[in-house]
Amino acid sequence: MDPINPGPEEYGHDTEGEEARQGRGVPAPAATPARARVVRLVSGELLLTVNPVDGSEIEPCPPGQEPEAPRPRTPEERAEAARAAAPPVPPGPAAPALPLLERQEERERLTAILGRGRSVRLLGVPGSGRTALLDAVAADCAGLAPDGVVRLSGHHRTAGELLHELFAAVRHAPGQRPDRAALLDRLRDVGAVVVVDDLEFGGAALDELLTAAPECAFLLAAAPDTPAPSAGTQLEEVLLAGLGRGAALALLESAVGRTLTDEEANWAGDLWFESEGLPLRFVQAGALLRQRDRLRVTPAEFDAFGALEEAFGPTDPDAAAKAAAAAFDGAGDPDVELREIPLPSLGEGAAPAALLASRLSRSAQTALRFAVALGGEVPHQAHLPALVGDTHADAALGELVACGLLSPAGPRYRLAAGVLTQLLAQGYEPGAADRAHTAAQHYAWWAAHPSVTPERAAAEADALLAALTALLPGSAADAEAAAEHRATAVLLARAAAPAFAAGLHWGAWERALRAGQEAARLTGDVAEEAYFHHELGVLAICAGNLERARAELEASIGMRGVLADKRGTVAGRRALALVADLSGEHAVPAALRAEGPVSPPRGTPAARPALPGPEPVTAPLPGGPARTPAPAFPGFADTFSGFAENTPAPAAPPEPAKDGRSGLAGGILAGARRNLVAVGAGALLVAALGTVVTLGATSGNGEDPAPQRVTSDSTATQGAPDDGTDTEETPEDAEPGETNTPTGSATPSPSGSGSASPSSSTSPGATGGSPSSSPSDDPSATTSPTETTGPTSPTSRPTTTGGPKPTTTSPKPSPPSPSTPTTPPTTPPTEPEPTDPEPTPSASEEGSPSNSASASLDSAPAPGGSTPTETPA
Repeated sequence: MDPINPGPEEYGHDTEGEEARQGRGVPAPAATPARARVVRLVSGELLLTVNPVDGSEIEPCPPGQEPEAPRPRTPEERAEAARAAAPPVPPGPAAPALPLLERQEERERLTAILGRGRSVRLLGVPGSGRTALLDAVAADCAGLAPDGVVRLSGHHRTAGELLHELFAAVRHAPGQRPDRAALLDRLRDVGAVVVVDDLEFGGAALDELLTAAPECAFLLAAAPDTPAPSAGTQLEEVLLAGLGRGAALALLESAVGRTLTDEEANWAGDLWFESEGLPLRFVQAGALLRQRDRLRVTPAEFDAFGALEEAFGPTDPDAAAKAAAAAFDGAGDPDVELREIPLPSLGEGAAPAALLASRLSRSAQTALRFAVALGGEVPHQAHLPALVGDTHADAALGELVACGLLSPAGPRYRLAAGVLTQLLAQGYEPGAADRAHTAAQHYAWWAAHPSVTPERAAAEADALLAALTALLPGSAADAEAAAEHRATAVLLARAAAPAFAAGLHWGAWERALRAGQEAARLTGDVAEEAYFHHELGVLAICAGNLERARAELEASIGMRGVLADKRGTVAGRRALALVADLSGEHAVPAALRAEGPVSPPRGTPAARPALPGPEPVTAPLPGGPARTPAPAFPGFADTFSGFAENTPAPAAPPEPAKDGRSGLAGGILAGARRNLVAVGAGALLVAALGTVVTLGATSGNGEDPAPQRVTSDSTATQGAPDDGTDTEETPEDAEPGETNTPTGSATPSPSGSGSASPSSSTSPGATGGSPSSSPSDDPSATTSPTETTGPTSPTSRPTTTGGPKPTTTSPKPSPPSPSTPTTPPTTPPTEPEPTDPEPTPSASEEGSPSNSASASLDSAPAPGGSTPTETPA
């Protein structure tokens, strides 16, 4: 399965053969397993692929796949959305239409406030008729705002979820869930009357809701115990009180459908005093009186109609009620026999849930028990036949609504105020854990079915979450049953969470993931726990909580690594890499790290580019200032200084945004800077290595390792007569007319730097038996073949005594060496020795490379201004 690019058979509806479609009797191929439901959504700048198998994939939205811009919904689309958000009309007998009594003043006031564009909060206890009043006000404000009237339910909703539901109600944007910034930007120009029932929050959350949509007028219905808004909130309040005695009796007559007797009127008066005029109590009291009328009619009367008897009631309750009402009015059939049924007690009238439930059909009673097991959430009427085990159990919802035991909550129904407490007190709790387990098994199969759309699953989210929550405590009788219940909770969470994500109900998605993770931890299912951690990390990325996302993804990767789940680990690492990109956490180059000096590998010169900030290269020690580390090769510092100065310093990593999450563009730019820094560092390393190789190759060219080189403690030949004549042959490369010329011999000379310094000497010319040189003021100076003392810087041209000046020519220079030449010394040697016959430049040639080794060692002249004398050999 490819979760990124699903095929056309995404939902398991593979095409059949042509012959099978034409009905030629050819059997259809075997049905393939249902493919996983994969949905692609866009959240801000991220592309989310909901994959229920290995975990959701999240990545930056590729170019060209951005969704279309949201557009305003048309009036027809808004009407269709309003019908989908309203609770369904229950099958079965219709409940009597009840008038809105003593609410005209509040109705006009609320409409006037909303007409001025102001927001208002309606406070009333549960059962005071808030929902009925909201319906009337919403009908009056239908044409006030350009985006119409939007009905929302605040039951188990946060401010952020209500804002997303408001956006989905007024803008057409399929497959999109804008991020926080985009949501606030798109809600600024929305103008609608927003009616929110059962609001559960106040304070800063309420301020956030009102501030996000400044062009909307909010009508918020809440209970008196709901947190109050902030002190500076521009929000008016309207208190909804109970009905008067006359209005309460009129409402009771409307609910019964006939005129009350004196006894019933007196009973209703006592009920009004007990309930403080709460309208819900009189709706339920009307249901009690209707049941009493049906019970007063004997079963023989229904046998005359040919109907089957049920326990304490006829098959057609409407017919029995009409017959009983006609009998009370004196216009009935004289053959109808009425039994004497006493009126309910005052206590039963104030808490009528148990008495009403005892007179319902068996299917309605079973449905009521399932609602008690789910904490007051009533399953949709389409699920009741499967849960109850009766094909006609969907009609039970109509019975419960007509009795006033249910109240609408968004697109569904739930138990009315106080009903759950009354039923638990009357023994409806036993067996609740088993019923919750049955409901969870049913919902796990239903939510994972390919035919169920994500929107349908999201509409049933409250019942699914209630079943999931009921299984976590493990309230079963034995440990084995508790473990089975938790395993079912894992299956339900695994099936429902992807559906909630695809249906854009991300509040339910998060609650299902957390409940599933807890159930998997209790059961010891590591693979499922890793899946829930991964999904929580992906959800945190979409919400912008990068630290939470990193923790969840690391936990998931660790668990899947233990299980050797390769595909799951890859999905987790991809998401974790996206977290690093969004947070701007890239690998910092070594030049930017504030660490101590590190020796470069294999003697490579350490070239450090300038730091972008004023921070020192190394951290200062406690006792002194910071020091800059010295390069590995001091002699090459000048060589690389210019290159380091011209090398651009790498840019610092981008700082994350204030909200903890940098944009996608910042992550991409930071990655480009990292590549540029790597390229610059590579170029610097190549230049350094090339320079080192070049210096090593050319360092030995100026020295000829000839075995005949003469030193201070060796001679050229042994036993040769020292007659002052040179027996060596003229070099072949000498020019015509060239004779033996002065040569230089390299001898080690002690110096402070430890470098070798060659000494120069002159050899006798070819025309005379004694060396010849120009006259000198010092008659004691004579020439010698070699010298052993270190050279000094002469103050004048050295001279020798006696003999004519030889006629010499300069030979061709030897290969250059990396040193500078020096002038010939004036100090004589202590012992004459023959010189090397190799042709070298004369001492008078300044700039000759053969005598450059001693250029770095310049010594002062001899004391007294005289030069040492030379003793002839």
